[in-house]
Amino acid sequence: MQFLKKHYEKILLGIVLAGMVGVLVFMIFYISADKQAMDDNANSLINPTVKPLPDLDLTTNVAAVTRLQSLYALDLDSSNKVFNPFEWVRTADNQVVRKNTNVGPQFAVVTNIAPLYLVLSLDSITTNELGARYIIGVEKQAASTVAKRHKQQRFVSKGDKANDAFMLVEVKGAPESPDALVFKLVDSGELATVTREKVFRRVDAYVADFRYDPEKKIFRGRRAGDKVTFAGTDFIVADVNPHELVLEDQSNQKKTSLPFAP
Repeated sequence: MQFLKKHYEKILLGIVLAGMVGVLVFMIFYISADKQAMDDNANSLINPTVKPLPDLDLTTNVAAVTRLQSLYALDLDSSNKVFNPFEWVRTADNQVVRKNTNVGPQFAVVTNIAPLYLVLSLDSITTNELGARYIIGVEKQAASTVAKRHKQQRFVSKGDKANDAFMLVEVKGAPESPDALVFKLVDSGELATVTREKVFRRVDAYVADFRYDPEKKIFRGRRAGDKVTFAGTDFIVADVNPHELVLEDQSNQKKTSLPFAP
């Protein structure tokens, strides 16, 4: 007891010092653990762990694409009675009967298709004190009016401005007896070469002959824009090309393609 009484202050101081040392050691571990926790939180925010998404279910999409690749043709012309019901007519004896189905533009037959040309020819040459002057024949078979389809002549010299069809750009050989004349066409800009022996010829359109057997009608020389009437309907020639004639019903703008098999 005497020892405690004499040294209690030292003993208390030692206990306090030991406690402070324990606290310092604890703080070292606490700070290290806290720093590690902060680093872990930072890493989780910067580089989060992301779980991969499950594979998409594309079953319905693949099925839809497969259906689109398989074409399905609907016959809305010959068999369907909703969009194309039968037509009935009243006879002279007041009877209502079904109209003959073997009528219509699809029963027309194309018998011939021929090209329509732009033709340039060197018809003659005249000379005077001003030089050579060339008489050029111009035939526009595809012209919109009949008067313009016949051959017409144009007088031209080197250096003249372009007329309604061409402009002379080059004279090959002697001007009084050229080997060839080169023209630039106004409508297309292409070059056309003409000599005394060889004309220039370019296909501009086509004309068709066809017949309609149900009414024993024959149509000749029909070109795009012409109007024809048969089967009780007015048609316009929508197009003529080397392989087909296209008729358009003026009542409903329905087009019918008639192939040409020479």
